[in-house]
Amino acid sequence: MTQPPPPPPNQPPNPYTQQPGHGYPQQPQPPQPGYGYPQQPQPPQPGYGYPQQPAAPNPYAQQPGYGYGYPNQPPQPGHGHPGGRPGGPAPGPGRNNAALLIVVAAVVAIALIVGGGIWYAKSSGGDGKKDDTANSSGGGTGGQDANGGKEGKGTEKVPADTTSKVLFQVPLPTAKDTTVTAGSWLTDKVYAKSGIAGITGYDPDSGAKLWTVPLSGPVCRATGHVSADGRTAVVFQPKMPAKGSTAGCTQVAAIDLNAGRKLWTKTVKSGDVPVNFDNVTVAQQTVAVGGSSGGAAFDLASGKVRWQPKAGDSCYDAGYGGGAKLVAVRRCGSGDAGQLHIQTLDPVTGKVLSEYRMTSGIDYASVVSTDPLVVAADVNDSAGDGSGFSDVFSIDNRTGALRTRISTPGSSYAARCDGIYELEKCTGVLVGNDRLYLATEQHDGDAEYTKTNEIVAFDLGTGKQTGQRADAGDGYTITPLRMDGPDVIAYKNAPYDKGAQVVSIDGGSFKETKLLENPATTAVKAVETAMSPDYAEVRYSQGHLYLSAAYAHARTSSSSAKEYLVTAFGTGG
Repeated sequence: MTQPPPPPPNQPPNPYTQQPGHGYPQQPQPPQPGYGYPQQPQPPQPGYGYPQQPAAPNPYAQQPGYGYGYPNQPPQPGHGHPGGRPGGPAPGPGRNNAALLIVVAAVVAIALIVGGGIWYAKSSGGDGKKDDTANSSGGGTGGQDANGGKEGKGTEKVPADTTSKVLFQVPLPTAKDTTVTAGSWLTDKVYAKSGIAGITGYDPDSGAKLWTVPLSGPVCRATGHVSADGRTAVVFQPKMPAKGSTAGCTQVAAIDLNAGRKLWTKTVKSGDVPVNFDNVTVAQQTVAVGGSSGGAAFDLASGKVRWQPKAGDSCYDAGYGGGAKLVAVRRCGSGDAGQLHIQTLDPVTGKVLSEYRMTSGIDYASVVSTDPLVVAADVNDSAGDGSGFSDVFSIDNRTGALRTRISTPGSSYAARCDGIYELEKCTGVLVGNDRLYLATEQHDGDAEYTKTNEIVAFDLGTGKQTGQRADAGDGYTITPLRMDGPDVIAYKNAPYDKGAQVVSIDGGSFKETKLLENPATTAVKAVETAMSPDYAEVRYSQGHLYLSAAYAHARTSSSSAKEYLVTAFGTGG
């Protein structure tokens, strides 16, 4: 198994100097040489479109997640990359391999290779031998995530007037260095956004500051998952770093968004050295953080440790997917013999409920959804476009058995995932109704000199396309944001003479209904261009659209255009 890439350099790419011009939406730029994150878009997309929504009736608490930016983490002594210390870290209570109660089921592992019309099946008698895709073992129970869309109706109402206006704007703060401003959340009481060394809550309509939660340093990672009672989590630095350096991403905190307060802050140590974490998520009432030094989990309300890394195991939790369920991406072994284990966990005890083993040679995987369980990977670097997204694995939560595998070549589909550090950070892909919704790559439109794309759907049981297709329209590019019951909420980037739109796509007919359309003024077009969903945070609910930046940066003498941390739009009613 290939070792993870080295940490990023001191300065992440500056998204404000790399914006596409007005006109047709463009794809994110490839990383600069030496950036250290192979096959990732630049600037990184903020995890937008997480389909694993928290199991709560509040539509505001079911926004997609973001996990933005790469916060320049140098490896710690004895930590860093797999193999940094003998055996690697092991999970703590409930996560020790010797104590895992995994019942190996005798299953038929069906590998449906979609694409080219080829499929095959192999049986496994539970003897531990791997088939061409993976082994599966497991037990426990499964369920339908709140975003699955099999029950209930969507909550989004069509405004009487879908034309929007700017509600408020928050200027982009000036930083000494390019600084991550990861994290934005929307509840029925507040719109909250990370700034530099703090999180601020704003009135959703007026933008008036409701509260500020100060942090000791910049946010490194933020989950978009919000509990039913309005709580979320972040990883941040213990102090403001010197220019061109980092203080490490060692602090974990839970934030009560509705109350505007920090519930607790925790660190995990290996000996006397604080552990860096690459990702954070929330599943039910558990905060889970992971990285190359192992994973840890805490009670969301109290901060009580549920488990933490331990020495003496050859496996470690590289990261987690959250929402309705908690799923670990666990690395075992090293080199060519290394393997990823996709484990559905009890979020309180860490007990493994089911496990699916990826084929050896798949170095990284992203959790697209936890219920139903959907994982994406770039198999043998076959995507060819740096997207980290060539194949999708639909897995049974209850047994760990592979349901189907879907080929999603980069030449055809516009989905992108990190997979290396932030395991939930994907864009252009969404799960609901037991279906996979994918944005296609741009192609020529019907009108001359236009580009367009679509959202298409795959059945997660059969791996076949359902025939549903939502067309962006000439000059537009459509990206799925989140589920609203059985319906898909999507953002449409617009041509130079139109404003961006938010639409609802009926989960059955795939009919599009416009929910919001921005004015096509020069000022608004500048904001839309600077905050494309390819690399900015997008939140929508009930006629309100919020676009926010994933980075702040130092101003230069040539910087004359106004830049914003947040721009909020609202419809007429």
